[in-house]
Amino acid sequence: MTSLNTGDISFVFICTILVFLMTPGLALFYGGMVRKRNVLSIMMQSYAALGLVTVIWVLFGYSLAFGPDHGHLIGSLDWAGLRGVGLLPNPDYAPTIPHLLFFLFQLMFAIITPAVISGSTAERLRFPAFILFVFLWSTFVYIPLAHWVWGVGGWLRNLGVLDFAGGTVVEMASGVSGLVAALIIGKRLKVGYEWNIPHHMPNVLFGGGLLWFGWFGFNAGGAMGANGVAVLALATTQIAGAAGMIGWALVEWLHRRQVTVFGAVSGIIAALVAITPAAGYVSTGSSLFIGFIAGGICYLAVSFLKVKLGYDDALDVFGIHGIGGTWGTIATGIFADLSVNPQGKNGLMNGGGIEPVLIQLLAVAVTYLFTGIMTLLVLKGIAIFTPLRATDDEQVNGLDLTQHRENAYPDFEFSEGVSI
Repeated sequence: MTSLNTGDISFVFICTILVFLMTPGLALFYGGMVRKRNVLSIMMQSYAALGLVTVIWVLFGYSLAFGPDHGHLIGSLDWAGLRGVGLLPNPDYAPTIPHLLFFLFQLMFAIITPAVISGSTAERLRFPAFILFVFLWSTFVYIPLAHWVWGVGGWLRNLGVLDFAGGTVVEMASGVSGLVAALIIGKRLKVGYEWNIPHHMPNVLFGGGLLWFGWFGFNAGGAMGANGVAVLALATTQIAGAAGMIGWALVEWLHRRQVTVFGAVSGIIAALVAITPAAGYVSTGSSLFIGFIAGGICYLAVSFLKVKLGYDDALDVFGIHGIGGTWGTIATGIFADLSVNPQGKNGLMNGGGIEPVLIQLLAVAVTYLFTGIMTLLVLKGIAIFTPLRATDDEQVNGLDLTQHRENAYPDFEFSEGVSI
């Protein structure tokens, strides 16, 4: 039965706006983390995703991701150009809100995912290459994966994979793709003492706060209505984020005997990533544990794994989104509770046996392999037509000046060979 519900419409409308806000919030977050001469370049990449992905999603992206299934692998072009996507409900996805509103909500997820990836290649990926990357990656990676996990008929959905708000499609996909991109493009040029120091921590905090704020819509909106599951997702999001800050801070204190501001906000983001696939499927108590563990393991990934393997994931996309998303996806299979969401299932800890965990592990493996291989192919293809990496001179002078002919701080004078 499908009929419009004004309460559900209002709720998803607000959630859509909150998720939209996350991309400008990410721009601030990333902008504070890079060096002064690269602020505008990294922020522009988030805004470029806002524009380009919207057009892709209208023309064919949404239809291929959520349109009528073909072989359990991809949708169709039946809804290309938003044909048939109007103000009436769609019974398969959102029976109480306009189909167009569901389109808009899903659009915001499609936008922020490639924007997140930009953090891994910050300060050395050329802007023309980034534009091509967003187009090709969204088309050949995000859209098929979204259909597999969320689309009616998608093969991972049919297997019973639980992903409430994007642990596979958004978090792991961006994290693994970011790692591959960082490895392919190579390390940043080290210029002076400030190579790895955030230049503006207040922006990091403000951007991180906007991300946490927007994450309430990101997770709770997955309920597709103003209902109890939405309230549960709202609660688990808050609880996990707070626990993640404590988890990161505790491990950082044990390791370094200090608690940094940067670490505190990183712990929050790591836990929000981890609770994303589980938000509407687990109890509030489980969310506390999931968030706390996420903070600790993501700290270890950022502090040890990156150093051990020697890759330059500039803004720790893999360490936070990849590792956090992996833990959250597996934890969903462990802690899922049918009593809090009848559309879910019981996980290992609630009598569901090992099968839910194995299904979630399959989703992890598929996401790693598919996104990793496809990202490699996309980047190699782009490199045939345009250089991926900024030259040493471009990195020294900054991507703000060399890619956009602008700078964020006009009081600082740019000159060739001078580190700012």
